[in-house]
Amino acid sequence: MVRDVPEPMTLVVNGETFSAEADPDQPGAWHLTWLSGPNPGYGFTTVRSDHRWSERAELESGIQSFLAEIDPATGYLAD
Repeated sequence: MVRDVPEPMTLVVNGETFSAEADPDQPGAWHLTWLSGPNPGYGFTTVRSDHRWSERAELESGIQSFLAEIDPATGYLAD
């Protein structure tokens, strides 16, 4: 188990709510779940290659990029 794993957090970006959980088994990996989205459990994982934990602003930027790629008709990433 990795020490100093960040606590889970809730992020609101562009009016959408996400949970962010650091993965203790993958240093630098965050699992982000779109809580307010139309598809339960849908989200994405981000991992830093240097195994450092991303800060809140970096996670928010990743969420903005994710939301920009969502197909409004399906609520999933566009093909």
